[in-house]
Amino acid sequence: MIEAGSYKGQTLAVFGLGRTGITAALSLQKGGAEVWAWDDREEGRRLAKEKGVHIRDLRDADWSNFDACVLSPGVPDYLPEVHWSAAKAKAAEVPIICDIEIFAKEIAARAPDNRPKIIAITGTNGKSTTTALIGHILKSCGKDAQIGGNIGRGVLDLDAMHAGIYYVLELSSYQLERTYSLKADVAIFLNLTPDHLERHGDMSRYELAKRHIFKNQTKEDTVIIGVDNDTGRRICTELKAKNGRAIIPISGRKSLGFGAFALKGKLYCAMEKTCRFIGDLAQAKALEGEHNSQNAAAAYAALKSLGLSQEAISKGILTFPGLAHRMEPMGAVGPVRYVNDSKATNMEAAARALSSYENIYWIAGGQSKSENFGDITHLFPNIKRAYLIGEAATEFKNNLDKHKVSCKISNTIEMAVLCATRDAINSKHPHPVILLSPACASFDQFKDFEVRGDAFRAEVQKLITLFHQEKERRHAGECA
Repeated sequence: MIEAGSYKGQTLAVFGLGRTGITAALSLQKGGAEVWAWDDREEGRRLAKEKGVHIRDLRDADWSNFDACVLSPGVPDYLPEVHWSAAKAKAAEVPIICDIEIFAKEIAARAPDNRPKIIAITGTNGKSTTTALIGHILKSCGKDAQIGGNIGRGVLDLDAMHAGIYYVLELSSYQLERTYSLKADVAIFLNLTPDHLERHGDMSRYELAKRHIFKNQTKEDTVIIGVDNDTGRRICTELKAKNGRAIIPISGRKSLGFGAFALKGKLYCAMEKTCRFIGDLAQAKALEGEHNSQNAAAAYAALKSLGLSQEAISKGILTFPGLAHRMEPMGAVGPVRYVNDSKATNMEAAARALSSYENIYWIAGGQSKSENFGDITHLFPNIKRAYLIGEAATEFKNNLDKHKVSCKISNTIEMAVLCATRDAINSKHPHPVILLSPACASFDQFKDFEVRGDAFRAEVQKLITLFHQEKERRHAGECA
């Protein structure tokens, strides 16, 4: 754990005792701060107390005594409704921060030649894969790489700082809007598409939160920015105009005069005098799809800018095992493949999966974030049939009917998998793919996207087991 010594002697309120809240409270306590920690949930308070967190009721506290309020990223201080803890902090003019800000202060307190390297990654889609990919490459090169933030471990739960360590951090807009001191050696901005607008209100506030990732960078630091959409290109142009740091554009689908890019699954680097071929991403089984080509380009550009060799980076890319619930191969029943893309909680994310396969039997639905299919209608020819689940099933069916896409309401994951498997096996289509890529949040039926993906995996494994048992039975009968 990283001890927050920079807050020694201060008094802080910590509200929200999930994974990051508990580690933030413990980090502050070990660093010598006085902590008042609270959660509206009795279970949250109980678990935190068992771990040694100082539980004190913030509802009746004198907030003028607090130097800062560490607010869980999921607790709103603006929209859709200001939480009572945030309201009390604002009324007392107490700064609202998150665990990333505490982490950033610890780095700033160290001598410049004794600071770790910080690679920070954000974007609407792809940040988890890019974060894990960079961490994998660093570890494969023998580096001490710690991966955390919005993925895996809370940032203050990572191993203690030392010179030579790399922190690879996935950062959400919820975290970034409460982070003011972070100075990233490499800041990666992958993309920006409509999401979380119920929290931010509009795209301008959402973008502003994401752009906190560039704060405090100097001419010695690097920006990696995706330019495959209009927003990325505009931000890239604006940052170049400021001329304060190295700006490296990346693309997953077009050639760039300068930067790192992929064309038809081939990765290239144009960051030096000549454009070099880096590797064939078709050999990277965990990085299917154009969007993953951009993720690979981001990882390459980031690590090349930090001095790693082309050979080491390309080897790491090709050996990346992938992440669960992100276009994760689940196995096959005969010619039918199963792919778990439960992390696709919005239309843009689902579009990335739909563009990566043909002959798709699409399982979609849940708690909708969009009223229509927007720019993904051009991918509908890839869909042979859709199987709709959750609250959005009727809404999705109405939209798909308008576009003459065959679909049925299955309601549950179990029924969707069964019906899709039957139809795919009976079809004449080559290499059919049953794809869970919901384009929706999971909260209507599941705790989170991971539980939804696990439910899909369980149903698929049942069918794969039955398939192999039947094959063995038939083989035994033939040999009798």
